[in-house]
Amino acid sequence: MKNQAHSNKHVPERAQWISLLAKAPGDTLAEIAAAYGVLPTYQWLRQPEIGLAMVRARTGGTGAQFNLGEMTVTRCALRLHSGQMGVAYVAGRDVRHAEYAAVFDALMQSDAQDQVRRTVLQPIESLLAERRSEAAARAQATKVDFMTMVRGEDA
Repeated sequence: MKNQAHSNKHVPERAQWISLLAKAPGDTLAEIAAAYGVLPTYQWLRQPEIGLAMVRARTGGTGAQFNLGEMTVTRCALRLHSGQMGVAYVAGRDVRHAEYAAVFDALMQSDAQDQVRRTVLQPIESLLAERRSEAAARAQATKVDFMTMVRGEDA
């Protein structure tokens, strides 16, 4: 698979779009799905289920791993009647979010890939980039620069 110029060129393309679909706000994805039009029919391979996933972290980002805690995750898998399989894992308890993410994952593996990229993924990517920019601006507004004064006899 070719890599797109998304966030990380070393991550396979499918992992990138699955990540985008999972990070999209649920209400935004529902609006995009409604605007997309008629979604294809599918059968459930694994109906949406809500469970817990252990979140692991590393001290300082590179130290030993430790269990940070658990988070709620909704997952599902489906197969379009045209044969493509879609999966989704999303944070929280939003069953519709997981369903739409799985449908669009499957559509990205079909002839509708260009349309899904244009009408679903690009708007989500723009929204998430805008939110990251706003968060960075808020963080920058609280930045404090410290300077050290050196007394003459310490020089």
